[in-house]
Amino acid sequence: MPIHDWSRVDAGIFHHFHQAWIGQIARVLNEGLLPGDYYALAEQFVAGLGPDVLTLQGTGNDNGSGEPSAPSATAVRPAAPKLQPVAETDMAFYRRKQSVIVVRHTSDDRVVAILEIVSPGNEGAQHPFQAFVQKAADFIEAGVHLLIVDLHRPGRRDPEGIHAAIWDAIDGEAYYLPEGKPLTVAAYESGDRVRAYVVHTAIGEPIAEMPLFLEPGLAVSVPLEATYQAAFAEVPRRWQRVLAAA
Repeated sequence: MPIHDWSRVDAGIFHHFHQAWIGQIARVLNEGLLPGDYYALAEQFVAGLGPDVLTLQGTGNDNGSGEPSAPSATAVRPAAPKLQPVAETDMAFYRRKQSVIVVRHTSDDRVVAILEIVSPGNEGAQHPFQAFVQKAADFIEAGVHLLIVDLHRPGRRDPEGIHAAIWDAIDGEAYYLPEGKPLTVAAYESGDRVRAYVVHTAIGEPIAEMPLFLEPGLAVSVPLEATYQAAFAEVPRRWQRVLAAA
């Protein structure tokens, strides 16, 4: 199945597909693609924070006894604002609900690899884009292997694609997209040396299988095309028709 033009639909439709694709890939990894001493989870991320940090965050409504804090009798109660908003966006909403695949080792549950499918929200504004790139560079620096899939056309924040931005943050070296291949799938092997394995593709083309490194020199090959097809089948037919239109 060729890659679709996801700019035809809004962020909510891509978010639905994104979550389905993450689920399909995690299922394939856990059903035999990963060696027995590794496992994959779909985990929610906040830019700049690793999954282990997120599990330590409280709800902010705990009085230390495990029960919600009761409001004080003299507390000022919040009310709806009198002003009307001048702008709104759903990009941040979907970005906060986005999941990635985290691969852990069974010996100590440490994170060894992360697979992330880029959403429009990652690239839509300056701060989240910078946070995304810095997050990727930080993980690679910490020895975590990455596989990043970006099926969106480059924008003004990443005119040469997402790999160019990440590689500039890691190495400071310029990278340029090949002509006619604006979409990027990039695997990063993090060891004594950082190695990038990059495939460029385009709307209307299939997606190549890509390595997901578990340790330096050892990787499994992720069937991105087959899992893409399975996830697309979960998109409502009304939006499948829109995406399939010439």
